[in-house]
Amino acid sequence: MTPRNWLDEVRFSADGLVAVVAQAARTGEVLMVAWANRDALELTAQTGQAQYWSRSRNCLWQKGESSGHHQAITEIRLDCDGDTVLYRVDQTGPACHEGTPTCFSRVVTPHGALAAPSENLAHTLTRLAATVARRATEQPEGSYTARLLAEGLPRVSQKVGEEALEVVIAAHTEAGPRLASEAADLLFHLLVLLQARGVPLDAVWDELESRKR
Repeated sequence: MTPRNWLDEVRFSADGLVAVVAQAARTGEVLMVAWANRDALELTAQTGQAQYWSRSRNCLWQKGESSGHHQAITEIRLDCDGDTVLYRVDQTGPACHEGTPTCFSRVVTPHGALAAPSENLAHTLTRLAATVARRATEQPEGSYTARLLAEGLPRVSQKVGEEALEVVIAAHTEAGPRLASEAADLLFHLLVLLQARGVPLDAVWDELESRKR
């Protein structure tokens, strides 16, 4: 029996469209929501680039065709009802036309107003790596990170070694919360070491991805 084409499982609306959510494959951050018809979905699967349907222009469009902010598809998923499609993507540049990393850049406050988010939705380590990079550039007074980087690679490497030893000791002699604290210290100092050597965190993510078992 020939399996059904996945497109036959999509429940398009009366106007032939389906909602598409674009999600950053690496961080899980929701980037944007748009629409697609069958042709857009089929072209996305064929080309590996996110394709959508513009309701205002009444035509197909590829994300990044004018801005250069492309979305390379890593996976396409269909929800349980078939009425929403998920594009998991590697985003180049900002996803939003306003220049923000995600279109979801406003938070509803407890008072019902809209405000900028206190932090982005990227992975915690990604946000922390960005903070370390800013400390290296801005060198604010009183910053431990800036001071440690200024002391040079040998000192940063020494701290990583010390923190690694603390993790091992905590694993064998301390309770769970202490181990979690020491592990956090080690991860932080590893990020500082990567910054000191000019190695982006994305390179670590890529290496981890290649080691999937």
